[in-house]
Amino acid sequence: MSHVLHPIEKTIIKLLKTVPSLTEQEIAEKSSLSADQTRRGIEWLKLKNLANVVESEELFVSLGKNGVVARQEGLPERKLVNLLIAKPVLLDELRKKLLDETNIAIANAKRNDWITITKSDVGSLVSLKKEPEQTNEERLILQIGEGRLPVEKISDATALESLKKRPDFVIIESVKSKIISLTEGAKSVDTDAADSGAIDVEADVPRIFAARTHPLKDTINEIREIFVSLGFSEIVGSFAQPSFWNFDALFTPQDHPAREMQDTFYIKDKLAEKFATPAQVKHVSDSHKKGWKYQWNIDAAKKMVLRTHTTCVTIRYLAENRPDEARVFSLGRVFRNEKVSYKHLVEFNQVEGIVIGNKVSLRDLMGIQTEFYRKMGLNKIKFWPTFFPYTEPSLQTMVYNDRLDKWVELFGMGIFRPEVTRPFGITKPVLAWGGGIERIAMLKYGLDDVREFYNNNLSWLRSVPKCQ
Repeated sequence: MSHVLHPIEKTIIKLLKTVPSLTEQEIAEKSSLSADQTRRGIEWLKLKNLANVVESEELFVSLGKNGVVARQEGLPERKLVNLLIAKPVLLDELRKKLLDETNIAIANAKRNDWITITKSDVGSLVSLKKEPEQTNEERLILQIGEGRLPVEKISDATALESLKKRPDFVIIESVKSKIISLTEGAKSVDTDAADSGAIDVEADVPRIFAARTHPLKDTINEIREIFVSLGFSEIVGSFAQPSFWNFDALFTPQDHPAREMQDTFYIKDKLAEKFATPAQVKHVSDSHKKGWKYQWNIDAAKKMVLRTHTTCVTIRYLAENRPDEARVFSLGRVFRNEKVSYKHLVEFNQVEGIVIGNKVSLRDLMGIQTEFYRKMGLNKIKFWPTFFPYTEPSLQTMVYNDRLDKWVELFGMGIFRPEVTRPFGITKPVLAWGGGIERIAMLKYGLDDVREFYNNNLSWLRSVPKCQ
C-alpha cells in the first residue's frame, strides 16, 4: 500500500532508518523540526501504521530545600553528634543551638543508638555513646548532590524511603517519554520518491492565533461607540475620589451603610485638601442638614476612597460646567468591598450617562435606554419602578435572557433629585442612568459566572466569536 507522505513524515522516517528508536525530543534535536512538527509527524505516521509509539515513565530524585541544607550542614542528628564530641551537653543548651531541629535530632540519634540522656541536678544531660559512622541517608544525600538522579540507579531503597518521610528532603519527579520506531512497512517506504501529486485534504494545518482584544474590552468599545453614535460625549475621572464627590454630593448621608469600610475601600491616611469650592461645600452641607436632619462633618467628606461608581465623575462635571444642555457618559473601573462570587467582583467596569435639558422627561430616558439596548442586540426589555438614593423617580431596566428563560436586572436610572443638583446651581432636570458592563457582556457571551472574564482561559478567549 502506497502512502502520500508529508515532508515532515519523510524527515522522521529517514532519521529512524539510521537510528532505530528515538524519543520525541531526540527526533526534534537531530532533525530540523520543531517540537510541534515532531509531535504532528509522529501522530500522522502512527495513524498510517508506519510508526510504533511506546510510552515510558522514569522517576528522578532531587534534593528538596531541607535536603540541600542537610547536604551543606549535615542532618539534624549529625549536628547534634558534633556538639557532643568534646563533652556531654545539657539538653537546654542543645535547644539553644539546634532550635527547631532539637526534637528530630534527638529522636534519630536515639534510634541509631548514638546517645544517652541522664538526669542530673542541673537538668537532662546528653552524652555521646560513640562517634558514629556515615549513615546510608547521608551517603544518599551526597550521591544525589545538586542534580537529578534516576531512582533506578539508587541501590539503597531503604535510605530513600527514610528520606521521603522527612519533610522537603527529597523531590520525586515523574518524566514521561515516548519511544518511536518504524514498523516493518515503514522500513520499505521510499522517502526519496516524488509524490504522485495527491493532496491529503484531511491533514491538519498549523493553527494560528492572531492577536485580538479581550471580549470584555470589545464590549466596552462597543458601548462607547453606541453612545457616541447617539450624540453623547465621553468624560473621564480619577479612580481615587474624595468622599465629598463619591457620596456627599450625591446626597448620601454620612451614616449610610454604603460608607462603611466593609462596603467601600478607603485610602489609608489620605485626606483630600482642595476638593471643592467653599460655596459648593456650604450648599451640599446645607442640603444634608435640611434633608437628613443631622450635623454634616467636613472631615468625613475629605476621606479619599476608590470610587464605588462613576456617578462621582458625572456630578463633578455638572458642578464644574453647569451646562444648559448636555449629553455625556463615562466608562471606567469602579471598586466595591464585596465578597467575590459568580455575579460580584471587588472591581468591575461601569457605564454612566446623563442628559440635561429644558423639557427632558422620564419617557426620554426610557427611549434612550431602549435604543441603546437595541443597538446591543437586546430587544426584549421592560422598566420596573424601584428606589435609588439620588434619583426620583427611579426605574430598573429588565432584559429578557432567552438562554436562561428569565428577566435579568441591568441598568438603574432616574431623574437626579433636587438635593443633588440644586446645591451646584442646576435647576433643569437631569436624566441619569448607570450599570455594570460585565453583566451586559455575560449576556452577550452566554456566561453564568462573571469571573470567567478574568480567568485568562486561553481556550475560551480564542474561541469567542468577534461578531455576536
